Amino acid sequence: MFDASKIKNQKVLEFIQDRINLLQPKDIVLIDGSEEIYKALTDEAIASGEMIKLNEKTYPGCLLHRTRPNDVARVEARTFICSRKEEDAGPTNNWMDPKEMYAKLNGILDGAYKGRTMYIIPFSMGPVGGPISKVGIEITDSIYVVLNMRIMTRVGMNVLEALGDSNDFVRGTHAKCDVDPEQRYITQFPEDNTIISVNSAYGGNVLLGKKCFALRIASYQGKNEMWQAEHMLILGIERPGKPIVYMCAAFPSACGKTNLAMLIPPKSFQEKGYKVYTVGDDIAWIKKGPDGRLYAINPENGFFGVAPGTNSHSNYNALMSTKKNAIFTNVALNPETKEVWWEALEKDAPDKKKPSFLIDWTGKDWTPDMVDAEGKPVKAAHPNSRFTAPAINCPCISPEFENGAGVPISAFIFGGRRPTTVPLVYQAKSWENGVFIGSIMGSETTAAATGAVGVVRRDPMAMRPFCGYHMGDYFQHWLDIGKTVDLDKQPKFFNVNWFRTDAEGNFIWPGFGDNMRVLDWMLKRIDGEVDAVETPIGFVPKADDIDLTGLDFSKETLKDILKVDNAAWKVEAEGIKEFYKSFGNKLPKSLADQADELLAKVSK
Repeated sequence: MFDASKIKNQKVLEFIQDRINLLQPKDIVLIDGSEEIYKALTDEAIASGEMIKLNEKTYPGCLLHRTRPNDVARVEARTFICSRKEEDAGPTNNWMDPKEMYAKLNGILDGAYKGRTMYIIPFSMGPVGGPISKVGIEITDSIYVVLNMRIMTRVGMNVLEALGDSNDFVRGTHAKCDVDPEQRYITQFPEDNTIISVNSAYGGNVLLGKKCFALRIASYQGKNEMWQAEHMLILGIERPGKPIVYMCAAFPSACGKTNLAMLIPPKSFQEKGYKVYTVGDDIAWIKKGPDGRLYAINPENGFFGVAPGTNSHSNYNALMSTKKNAIFTNVALNPETKEVWWEALEKDAPDKKKPSFLIDWTGKDWTPDMVDAEGKPVKAAHPNSRFTAPAINCPCISPEFENGAGVPISAFIFGGRRPTTVPLVYQAKSWENGVFIGSIMGSETTAAATGAVGVVRRDPMAMRPFCGYHMGDYFQHWLDIGKTVDLDKQPKFFNVNWFRTDAEGNFIWPGFGDNMRVLDWMLKRIDGEVDAVETPIGFVPKADDIDLTGLDFSKETLKDILKVDNAAWKVEAEGIKEFYKSFGNKLPKSLADQADELLAKVSK
């Protein structure tokens, strides 16, 4: 039973007591971070069937979990920013008046834990007690949440010790309720440091330390406290005889973010002594350090990755991260070996001679020849199936991963999926220009997407679904941060596009580990080792300055994907100006001016 005397912070106790009164749990358990409590909960989850224990030899400490078919992904339409003023949420967020939303949620939460156990999770985003770290308390009725939060955050009594008597903690409440999609709400109250999630049991909606806290709430905190919470990976690159250089990079979904974070350099680069270190694959908290430079931490303690498509070729390091103490959600199970499987895990599908070779993500028998009513292949794993894996498992995890002060950032990289127009790489001309480049990034729709083909879906800084306040103010915050950093200490800005296609729709650039060749050019630019060609959009590499050693890729093809087509950019600039209209008078004037300047330059 819950021993309240273990918690000294009165504000934390008040929050917990308020939740007890509302939720009315049968039992209460404080997650103290001990191995004993995790073992007891794991055993309970396996015994109840909520979790399936995997092969202890090949997947030691690993578990499989299945969600309901109506609860398999983040739900943007049911996600709200409940700021006191609607205008503060901005055009990119769903909004509801806090009083109205609290009343609605309290009606759903009243007695929601009757007959259930309340778990109290004190967690730290970032190393416990670090200068950039923040504390949260998540209340939940889900063992799945407890075991995943153990992986994704730092959990335990030391978190409460680091908090002391401070009131600076995020109050998180999660309740599975009936897992009713019509009553599903993932809500953030930025001014109250509060998150409430109801009627979901899927990771992205219920692991409240992730997008809810680490981006939506933290971005608002950062605006007020002069730091940044960004949807960015953090990687370090070591060149022969040079100090490690750290970069942050933002990409919309399906643009190779995790692959870049865990990149393995081409053989020719490895032989020279190049090394890549992963600090984070998804989120960066960035703050000015005592020396005037910007420093970043990964506030998370694990990886919450998409399983389908992850294999030894696409991302060896990510795959290795899943081999012990990981939790898999909605992947397939081999009932004979007690091992997991998903599409593209291997080169070939499972043996067709064994009709019940796999149990699919819904718990039903699956064979590779199965098709749906339309004749399309039935997937064994859900397309958004996930793995939650401890970051420490990653073979290339950075030695600075637990450094609470963070790593110094020398570059920001933006990118999207653009078959045409945007060159392989270009560099911004200034901090302001870099913010402009980040604000216009996005991907083009393809034939696989609903709607018109070739339409650019803008996703500024890859933060469109995650910014906890008005995005116009968010752009201004980026500009304001730049003013606090001396010119010689400002990170450089770059934009990349790995996805240029030829006339047949095939990708031109090989991508994956060969992206190191582009990163290498960035390092040379940061160190002032190479010149570049000035264009209307920024600085583009000279083809001779990108190392193609060991790659069957012609210099002429490289030159072609580095070209800036003014006619195409005229269309782009007109689209940017149209996009900017949605931010009204909140759009910083300097960004509007840059859009005008770009249009003028490419119209000549």
